[in-house]
Amino acid sequence: MYEKISIPEIFGMNVFNDAMMREHLPKQVYKELKNTIERGEMLNSSIADIIANAMKDWAVERGATHYTHWFQPMTGITAEKHDSFLTAPINGKAIMEFSGKELIKGESDASSFPSGGLRATFEARGYTAWDCTSPAFLREDAAGITLYIPTAFCSYTGEALDKKTPLLRSVEAVSKQAIRILHLFGNTTAKRINVYSGAEQEYFLIDRTLYQQRKDLIFTGRTLFGAAPPKGQELDDHYFGSIKERVACFMRELNIELWKLGVTAKTQHNEVAPAQHELAPIYDDCNRAADHNQLVMEAMKRIAGHHNLTCLLHEKPFAGVNGSGKHNNWSLGTDDGQNLLDPGKTPHENAQFLVFLTAIIKGVDKYSELLRLAAANPGNDHRLGKQEAPPAIISIFLGDQLLDIFDQIEHGGATSSIQGGKMRVGVNTLPYLKRDATDRNRTSPFAFTGNKFEFRMPPSSGSISGPNFVLNTIVADVLAEFADELEKAEDFNTSVHELIRKTYADHKRIIFDGNGYAEEWLQEAESRGLSNITNMVDSIPYLVDEKAIALFERHKVLNRVELHSRSEILYETYIKQINIEARAMIDIASKQIRPAIVKYAGEVATSLAAMKAAGFDASVEEELLMEINDNMKAFQEALKHLSEVTQEAAKLKNNSKLQAIFYRDQVFKVMEELRKPADRLEFLVDEKAWPFPTYGELLYNV
Repeated sequence: MYEKISIPEIFGMNVFNDAMMREHLPKQVYKELKNTIERGEMLNSSIADIIANAMKDWAVERGATHYTHWFQPMTGITAEKHDSFLTAPINGKAIMEFSGKELIKGESDASSFPSGGLRATFEARGYTAWDCTSPAFLREDAAGITLYIPTAFCSYTGEALDKKTPLLRSVEAVSKQAIRILHLFGNTTAKRINVYSGAEQEYFLIDRTLYQQRKDLIFTGRTLFGAAPPKGQELDDHYFGSIKERVACFMRELNIELWKLGVTAKTQHNEVAPAQHELAPIYDDCNRAADHNQLVMEAMKRIAGHHNLTCLLHEKPFAGVNGSGKHNNWSLGTDDGQNLLDPGKTPHENAQFLVFLTAIIKGVDKYSELLRLAAANPGNDHRLGKQEAPPAIISIFLGDQLLDIFDQIEHGGATSSIQGGKMRVGVNTLPYLKRDATDRNRTSPFAFTGNKFEFRMPPSSGSISGPNFVLNTIVADVLAEFADELEKAEDFNTSVHELIRKTYADHKRIIFDGNGYAEEWLQEAESRGLSNITNMVDSIPYLVDEKAIALFERHKVLNRVELHSRSEILYETYIKQINIEARAMIDIASKQIRPAIVKYAGEVATSLAAMKAAGFDASVEEELLMEINDNMKAFQEALKHLSEVTQEAAKLKNNSKLQAIFYRDQVFKVMEELRKPADRLEFLVDEKAWPFPTYGELLYNV
């Protein structure tokens, strides 16, 4: 039996949260730090030593020996360098110290992380800066107990080299502009806007022993070869099904670890594909939510090993079944507790809500390519538009209630709101159910879901910082336009109504509530002038066009140099990922598949000769051998071709854009050519002869 767990007792026990700060800090220091965290006031460096010492005492009391500045470079994962609290001994006695300087600033090698040309190899210095708005925490693992301090990461010359810095800047931008709007509506109590996010994390769990026999999974995170198993997800029997005991053990340990770290792990269930699952937290401040999501992914990978499992976070680890995304639930709220995207019971009368909603509609339409870019990575190219993933075309789902309100506004004025009412199930013993005013749309990339938007497009392995800082910035930009116009209005109410009407009329092309998978939508979207960016490479140029540069510089989120460096990093990421996949395919095909097929074909040929010598009918063996031979020829030809184009791609290293295009159009195409005969051969050979575990084994042996 499991030991009884009390969530209230363990929740946040490893976090230097508000309760711990209140307990360990002098009252005045606590007050000043809270003002920085909640109001964005400048931190007084004179109190840093007091905070650092209190943080150290708390950590050491819990058994910590080291601390680390935990940051999020442009690799998309986190980085850390550990230092002990030990200082120079006095009279042979160890002294444990942690100064304000060590808390506020750290140093790392900025040239060893992706910089997009900002830092050369000989220019190594980079700085990590304490982000006091995301609490420090203790992590327990094989290394012992370490104090983790969330930080931003910048170069020696001040450019952002991480995911956190533009996110924090974008929160400031949207807060500044949203407050202007609220003041116009008479709200003088709100001083700051909070951006909220909740990242639903999808993932696969497979047996670790089987994983270790698959080079493609080890090197790339996805299967580069693999024929479809006899059973996939056709029966819909895995979705929300009973959780297997081994998986449940993993989920229990994961939950406990996350609760200790203050992560509000709330919902867990089986996803649609076999071996696929989901974890969803409760809404939080988007900066903490981004940090927490990184902790979730790290914990999933680490804890899976405790159960002889491996966690796969790739967007499409298995062809033919659902891939994994990360649904980013996003909303805006005031520091006095108001959700700005809550329509209320009569949204047609809620002008403030409608202003913020139309600002989002305009922002998404005006900058849809940037939002698409925010969800781009090599793995997501395999996922989007297939098996419950949203299509690559950005559109907004509003639902019947809001569509009806906007239709009324466009044609004179809104006087009513569709209500959901009650639903009778038809069984006397079951209660009436309250029906929502609108249904949901699983194919929509950006859907309104009651009091927030769900951005369903982001990749499962990526950071949510990118999608959130883009959302924050594009909404801030439109809110600034709205504020400029409304602040000059002679008749505020009339101007608000006209602003909402005109904005919706000008940007309603982005609204689509239908089936995003339908061929008709592709044609309609084109006729509306909406972009259909089907791959990562085509999305990257939008980051550095003059429209994007002006946007991000206008709100001081990223400057021209930082944007160009990020575009270079994105090209490099794509190039390196496809290159690794191509080389892995060549290695597996040459050293595993080809020898196994040759050996098996030899056995079939020997059997064929023996049967003929004995006078038996050997037509079945002849046909099998011929089919193996034909596919081996195609396999060998594609293998040679892949080796050639991969070598050719390497010669284009002086132009990252051209090289990325070549990998997409040439290398990736030949990779598919190699996979087809390999997967056909898997069906032809004895399963004992196949050199690594099949899809059936990977998906069902958990």
